[in-house]
Amino acid sequence: MQKISRRTLLAGIAAGTGAVLLGGRAFADGPDASRPLLFHSPRLEPFVDELPVLPRLDASTYRIDAVSTMHSFHRDLPPGPALAYGDNTYGGPTLVAHRGQETSIEYRNRIDAHPFAPDFDTSLHGLSERDRTDVPTSMHLHGGVTPPEFDGNPEQISRPGQGFTYHYPNRQGATTMWYHDHAMAVTRLNAYAGLAGVYLLRDEYDTGLPGNPLGLPTGEFELELVLQEKIVNGDGSQSIRSTPIVPQGRWEGGAVGDVGVVNGKIWPEARVARGLYRLRLLNAASFSIWDLHFSNGMPFWVIGMEGGLLDAPAPTTRVRLSPGERVDLLVDFAQLEPDVTVELRNTEPAAPQAAQIGAVHMPVFMRFRADRARGFTGPVPDRLRGGPGLPPLVGPIPAPRTVRNVSLSQPSAVRIPPSIMSLNNLNYHSDDIELPRQGTVEQWNIVNATPDPHPIHLHLVHFRVLGRQAIDTLAMCARQPQPPIGIKWTPDADPFVVEPMRGPEPWETGYKDTVVCDPNSVTRIVAYFPTADELGFDPDATFSRDVHTFDPHRAAHLAHDAHAGQGSHGDLQGYVWHCHILDHEDHDMMLKFRTVT
Repeated sequence: MQKISRRTLLAGIAAGTGAVLLGGRAFADGPDASRPLLFHSPRLEPFVDELPVLPRLDASTYRIDAVSTMHSFHRDLPPGPALAYGDNTYGGPTLVAHRGQETSIEYRNRIDAHPFAPDFDTSLHGLSERDRTDVPTSMHLHGGVTPPEFDGNPEQISRPGQGFTYHYPNRQGATTMWYHDHAMAVTRLNAYAGLAGVYLLRDEYDTGLPGNPLGLPTGEFELELVLQEKIVNGDGSQSIRSTPIVPQGRWEGGAVGDVGVVNGKIWPEARVARGLYRLRLLNAASFSIWDLHFSNGMPFWVIGMEGGLLDAPAPTTRVRLSPGERVDLLVDFAQLEPDVTVELRNTEPAAPQAAQIGAVHMPVFMRFRADRARGFTGPVPDRLRGGPGLPPLVGPIPAPRTVRNVSLSQPSAVRIPPSIMSLNNLNYHSDDIELPRQGTVEQWNIVNATPDPHPIHLHLVHFRVLGRQAIDTLAMCARQPQPPIGIKWTPDADPFVVEPMRGPEPWETGYKDTVVCDPNSVTRIVAYFPTADELGFDPDATFSRDVHTFDPHRAAHLAHDAHAGQGSHGDLQGYVWHCHILDHEDHDMMLKFRTVT
């Protein structure tokens, strides 16, 4: 049977089913006759659940199990099936690590039922009916500078009864990372179901303790906010599907949610003291980019992104955050009078192809209510790097030795059924990969030839954003036609730019591991690829995909898999780069790369 995707069918859908404008307070309100091509959550009252504070664990060794659970996302919803790490009913605990101290995680897959078993597309990357019940998983530390064998390679999978021990060196500076599932072709299903958690790395400057050298809020005045969007059903279950256009069990291409979820609750409320808070926001969604702001327009300060602290706080009233990105904020709730509320809202429109079938942006995530109590009263720091007692400056962007073009595209479904998303016009298993040399600085020109934005994530390295330029995609493709899928296509966009380069946003001036690539544009980044001596490990070492079996009742079955070629078969090497829209990553916007000597 030929695979059908939402994107394949959109060309035949009339534009008259376009987006419905949301006015005033807009929340999920049940079936909407004006948007018949979308599934909808039931009507739910906002701000009736208290914001869950994520449990924080601080150790050098952890035991983390992936488990099947039941979780209630809202006061008026019964518990529904979900996945979780550890003892949570959804998501995972915040893991605290310290620079220079290795963290070991003994990971075990104990999943006995998957919430989205009927949604597995068994035509992707060799998946089979077995995977619905014998669920593959692989844990990745997103943002970690990690040896390749511990990076959570999508082909290094653990099934129920199996696991793996991950070792993270933690040699980088303090930052906000996150751990999530990364198994081949099912990342979107596993992560959306709940396999995601925050990983905080501390160092001698950003200690997380009172009296830290940076003067930052700590303890109850430091909060992790894991932001997601979902569609939920009246029985409490989650929906990975957004439209009946795509049959169940077929890859959709990305689902826009209609309820905002923070730390596992729909539209929660947090009571805050009237003072300065440090809010660490993670976009853990599968699909959407958000342009976030407070409903009263109050200013705040960005102090860091994925690669750690900026040189100085960047004052702003908005921040744009794509899937996989994190932002570290200082927010002064002393601006609010007691019992006054303010909402964390989003103005980013739904991506164009989703909007064609009626998708609209999810407008709100949560509400803060000011208490009478005074909170942290320290000032916003003047600077965060450079000078006595502070980490070194981020500094200027280095000059690249090598410039390479890479591309993002959606190969035509007319020529190449089924529809996929692609990097360099290649499939994941292509050997025609990028081979940056260790010890060199490279500029990557990421040419987005699609009408949708894509967040691109590179494993292992952090990079700097040079800027973005819109391009005339039609003219570029006319001069440099895209060949059939499987033949590398990395067009030069420079002759087709239609505007001067726009520099990075104020919050993008530090180190990053994920970047928003706007539609019909070229996004330019600069990355240094470190050497083995600098890293303390060989980033180009080969490694086995073997995992260990801890369940004796399953040992014989799993040993039979290995003997039949379904376990260890051949060595793996290198890392991956991919779109962090998880549907795109699964099919097929992910490629390998190696850092060679």
